[in-house]
Amino acid sequence: MDDDARIHPSISLEDWLDRLAQPTGAPGGGAASGIMMATAASLLHMVAAYTPDDERAVAAGGRLRRLRDDAVDAAQADGVRSAELGAALAHEEDDDRDRLVREAAIAAAGTSQRLGDVGMRLVDELHLIAGVGNPNLSADLVVAAEALAAGLGGALTNLRACVDLAESHAGAGDEMPRRLADAAASDPLIAAARAAAAEVAAEHAD
Repeated sequence: MDDDARIHPSISLEDWLDRLAQPTGAPGGGAASGIMMATAASLLHMVAAYTPDDERAVAAGGRLRRLRDDAVDAAQADGVRSAELGAALAHEEDDDRDRLVREAAIAAAGTSQRLGDVGMRLVDELHLIAGVGNPNLSADLVVAAEALAAGLGGALTNLRACVDLAESHAGAGDEMPRRLADAAASDPLIAAARAAAAEVAAEHAD
């Protein structure tokens, strides 16, 4: 896969947004969801850093830094899979197209699941910081919760789309691969995490 499909952390935000605006899908909505999660992790880290007298907040700082990196890594991977899926969908109509689309959709579902996993771990940290964080940073906490809910919503949307696409391109007698079944099973978990993040945002916005 062309390395341009990856999101390089060193490129400027303007350059990344320019890439996102192009009709390539690499990066696409999944990668954008990962960046929203990384933004949420960074904001939560900031609130934790403004709470130096609470050991729980201090300990959360290290975990949040790792989760931010995990979100960026997952976004990078999603950009690659998105480009592969786009290439499969653009493949000429022949005997191989259904197989190519199905395999690419299964791989893309895996990256959406990975993004969801990162988001679910961030929800745990969100609840912690909401309970112990510096109250003067409540607005930043709400922004983090809103960004996390949006990122989880994007991951969930892409996951469902990829699972549906893979199933629609299955041949007669094809069985659902275990990794696709595992991805589909993540659907209610990601949906619940999204709802939890939105609830925190609503509670602290008042």
